Amino acid sequence: MRSFLILAALSALPQCQSDETVRAYGAGDKTWTLVELDGTPFDARATLTFPETGKIAGEAPCNAYSAAMTVPYPWFDAGHIAATRRACPDLAAETAFLNALGEVTISDVLGDTLILSDESGERLIFKAVD
Repeated sequence: MRSFLILAALSALPQCQSDETVRAYGAGDKTWTLVELDGTPFDARATLTFPETGKIAGEAPCNAYSAAMTVPYPWFDAGHIAATRRACPDLAAETAFLNALGEVTISDVLGDTLILSDESGERLIFKAVD
């Protein structure tokens, strides 16, 4: 019986793993608004949230989007980004935002600022919304 209990406890361990993504390192429980894209102020509205372990979601200028987020902090990999398909006047800004979001590889949470970068430098700068 004791062996069975130990085996049962060990099989539950993978389900108890803690969140090692950017969400657990200060980005969770906040809505992040994009303020700068590739060194230029971003005039359209785009948000990023970490609604649960392993997921990102938000509003691009025209559409809602979501993706998986499973790499450990400070890495960032949105993988395949799924988005609704509405057209709007800010579609070019949305395309630039979603492309950059799909290309960044490093995250840095500095209080109310979230910076997403790639090998060329800072790409996306977000501010936390109160």
